Amino acid sequence: MRIIEIWLIVLGLINLLLFVIGLVVFIPRKVYKTTITEFYQIFKKHLPYLLIIFGVVFFHLLEVNIIDPVVTEWVGVDFADNIQSIEGDAVFWFSQHWTPVLVYFFVFMYIAVYPFTLWFSPLYFLLVDEKKSMKTLTYGLLLIYIVALPFYLFIPVTNVYRYYGIESALENVVPTVESFFYSTTTQNNCLPSLHVAMTILIAWSVYLTGNKKLTYFTLFCMISVIVSVIYLAIHWITDILSGALLAIAVIFILNRFIKE
Repeated sequence: MRIIEIWLIVLGLINLLLFVIGLVVFIPRKVYKTTITEFYQIFKKHLPYLLIIFGVVFFHLLEVNIIDPVVTEWVGVDFADNIQSIEGDAVFWFSQHWTPVLVYFFVFMYIAVYPFTLWFSPLYFLLVDEKKSMKTLTYGLLLIYIVALPFYLFIPVTNVYRYYGIESALENVVPTVESFFYSTTTQNNCLPSLHVAMTILIAWSVYLTGNKKLTYFTLFCMISVIVSVIYLAIHWITDILSGALLAIAVIFILNRFIKE
């Protein structure tokens, strides 16, 4: 069995374990009393939002694997040089001071826990019938991606470790992971950081439910992901700030227009 198949199985088992923990710790007991008929009605109510989420994900995969390579070649410029001239070696410095324990922790948060929050959050909103949170997550994802897409296509920015030609912390911890990782993103789709924007949006959407345990968990994930993309030398500071500002702006807009 190849290494990539082994770690994919491990990643799946980790997400399964997190799912079981989520069912026990985060899901209210009343949810388990929902009848099939009641759940079907709830599902129909949330179906349009789920379709939008799947649509954005599908288009993103299309952009990464088909559209982006063509447009990047046409643009022919890597704007990482411009960002590096402003920031200097601030993020690169972390890669020269990696500690194994921290590297393993942040890689775990980045490739295992963060993806879990991406799919568990809408599932939670569906199960507990949190329509406002579902709408916030759905329209937030759509707005963030609409704003970010032109940057990804026409202002390509190579990630930090690729720019400096250093070994990827992700690859170092999980060999061959990048062959899978770059089927869902590209090495120059960095500005703004979608990881940062989405983890902030998820934390806010969960906060709206009033579930304190899940809110604390997503806040912890948010902080960990933001720190991880710096510590692992993945994103430039500019990427992080722009991703955070984008998420905050989208949340502000949604708060004005989305009601219960």
